[in-house]
Amino acid sequence: MSTLPQAPIGRRARAGQLQPGMSSSVNVGDVERIASIAGGGALALFGLSRGSLAGLGLAAVGGSLLYRGLSGHCSAYSALGVNTAERHGQATSVAAGSGVKVEQAVTINRPAEELYRFWRDFQNLPRFMNHLESVTVQGNRSHWVAKAPLGRHVEWDAEIITERPNELIGWRSLPGSDVDNAGSVHFTAAPAGRGTEVRVVLKYDPPAGKLGSWLAWAFGEEPSVQVREDLRRFKQLMETGELATTRDQPHSPNE
Repeated sequence: MSTLPQAPIGRRARAGQLQPGMSSSVNVGDVERIASIAGGGALALFGLSRGSLAGLGLAAVGGSLLYRGLSGHCSAYSALGVNTAERHGQATSVAAGSGVKVEQAVTINRPAEELYRFWRDFQNLPRFMNHLESVTVQGNRSHWVAKAPLGRHVEWDAEIITERPNELIGWRSLPGSDVDNAGSVHFTAAPAGRGTEVRVVLKYDPPAGKLGSWLAWAFGEEPSVQVREDLRRFKQLMETGELATTRDQPHSPNE
């Protein structure tokens, strides 16, 4: 007896063709589910083959990816109100408002003019942004090379789209970039003459879409923490003229 072909998982969930009580929990698109199953299985097998504590950790991450793919449910998506199943597995984009958004700020006891001037020379940024390897300035455009999870590298070209000296720098990536991103950095006088508040607002689509963002978080490279630490090092560099040699120590979110 022949059977009719099944509709895509996300469509069946929306149509109520899955088991009772499951349709509301499916929030991962079909493409991401397939990638999670394939990647999770490979990662779990690799971790188990290592026969070490670190290998068990990798196996646990692989198991989580497998669960994500098989169940179609992602707890992080639920917390963020994201549902890629409703997008039919299409890749999200910065312009569509579905990428990852990060916003962090720090108060630095230096004038806005000085901070703006240092930041505006983008080739200074790798001095305090650990994930950046290099920035090459080419007129109003720049070429960026950064580290990515699992030992990879990503590159993109960017252009400045808005600028107010000593107040604001806004940018966006150009078509063909490994990472679609846009953002701005704001320099605002802090109350009571306490220096300058530097606020970074970043919006980007990670490589491999939302799955790439989830993997980055799983491997300890959650973007909001990364940006917060970058700003902490920027504060230290501008206030003292140097960076401490001890790295990767925990810091309070208010530092």
